[in-house]
Amino acid sequence: MAAASNFLSEDQFLCSICLDVFTHPVTTPCGHNFCKNCITEHWNTKVQSQCPMCNKCFDRRPELHVNTFISEMAAQFRQSCVKDTTSCSEQKQAKSAEVLCDVCTETKLKAVKSCLVCLASYCETHLEPHQRIPGLKKHKLIDPVKNLEDRMCKKHDRPLELFCKTDHTCVCRFCTETSHKRHHIVSLKDEYEGKKATLGETEAEIQKMIRERQVKIWDLKHSMELSKEEADRELADGVQVFANMMDSVEECLAKLIEMIEEKQKKTEKQAEGFIKELEEDISELMKRNDELQHLLHAEDHLQFLQSFPSLNSAPPSKDWTEVRLHSSYEGTVRRAVAQLEETHSKEMKRLLEAELKMVQQYAVNVTVNQETAHPKLIISHNGKEVSHGEVKQNLQDNPGRFSSCCGVLGKQGFTSGRFYYEVRVKGKTDWTLGVARESINRKGEIKVCPRNGYWTVWLRKGNVYHANTSPPVLLSPKLQPQKVGVFVDYKEGLVSFYDVDAADLIYSFTGCKFKEKLFPYFSPCSNDGGKNSTPLIISPVGNTYLNND
Repeated sequence: MAAASNFLSEDQFLCSICLDVFTHPVTTPCGHNFCKNCITEHWNTKVQSQCPMCNKCFDRRPELHVNTFISEMAAQFRQSCVKDTTSCSEQKQAKSAEVLCDVCTETKLKAVKSCLVCLASYCETHLEPHQRIPGLKKHKLIDPVKNLEDRMCKKHDRPLELFCKTDHTCVCRFCTETSHKRHHIVSLKDEYEGKKATLGETEAEIQKMIRERQVKIWDLKHSMELSKEEADRELADGVQVFANMMDSVEECLAKLIEMIEEKQKKTEKQAEGFIKELEEDISELMKRNDELQHLLHAEDHLQFLQSFPSLNSAPPSKDWTEVRLHSSYEGTVRRAVAQLEETHSKEMKRLLEAELKMVQQYAVNVTVNQETAHPKLIISHNGKEVSHGEVKQNLQDNPGRFSSCCGVLGKQGFTSGRFYYEVRVKGKTDWTLGVARESINRKGEIKVCPRNGYWTVWLRKGNVYHANTSPPVLLSPKLQPQKVGVFVDYKEGLVSFYDVDAADLIYSFTGCKFKEKLFPYFSPCSNDGGKNSTPLIISPVGNTYLNND
């Protein structure tokens, strides 16, 4: 190793065993220093503990402790060596990057200019002729560079000082009169400035892309954090719900077991009473039978007649043929399960209320787009109410307007995220609600199903509800919805419908693949001679919209 500084010498920090700078240096009782591992291994191979430097023997192996002072000094020495090595390397690199004078014979001095004519670089002293001699003054001087031959035209041995925009290459002046004649030629400086400006624009664009991606990374990390928080909440809620359900099941099971055991105890007690009574009857009958046998064998007429009246008392006469044990268990398990279902229904209602409250956070301000409305539909001034009129209005037909189906789209479209809106349907006998993609067919008869770009539910004849899948699914809501909530999670491919007042889920389309803009879809259906004249009313959520477009 080379010396690290003027004050520290390598010899002062060498272990005499490994001949390298100390690692965890320890001091023996005789005052000599060694690496802890070195002296330990040395003594492990010797029968006797002895200092490798002065050969002093010890009665027993000394207890070794790290010499903190020498350890710190050795660490500083190592660090100084690293710094010196780094500095030396940097100096060599800096020196190798310098352009040296081609004329200097002994110590090469740093060049200050390079000549494109002479193809040589000069220091301040050797550049003097180019500043004094008229012929040399005409030479092209530039800041010092290496590999000057690369700046000369290989064909004409002239400086490359022009640029051919036609062939996108650097050329000399002779090239412009030969192979590049009539090409678009500019100076290197002009091309440099043009390219530099282009690079500046490219750099600005790259910086913009970097910023956009950094913002996207932040957005993804933020979304990931929100997702984790939501997952943690869902997991905690799920664990709590299932814990409650398991507690409920265990409680119902315990009550069922207790009820059956109690009934069994009553039955056993009743049976034991009957058995005791029967045993008493048997005992009495056996006694009377003995008396009867005694009289049957008596030959004394007087004794027989005197004993006979005692047999006239009535024997036990209870009729046991109709006696039964009443141990009915029919319906016990069913009633326990019914109670469990009731408990679970309450838990499910609580979950649905929480779910509805959650999706209502994504409420948006929805209005209908009159440009898409069927000519018989009547739209309110604020775009919140739509009903069916008997008379077809004289409206301009356009590609976006429904021609046969009595439908209308919302004005607001969505291509990401989640959104929710509520529609009042009270008083109507027919209606259709949901969402539709932007490219749906709006002319002629339309089948509103997912294959055609519609995700909807409807009411027909006042009490028939369908989810418009293929084939349709008959729905059986517990109550007739008076207000329907529609929730869409674009990314998850989810469209859900809720009975807002009952806080109940009507139906969910899952696994949908959305690839274009979605719009709310409304159809108040036919007026039906005034029976279905009540309008569909887009209602505010919680008296206000949380997200206004």
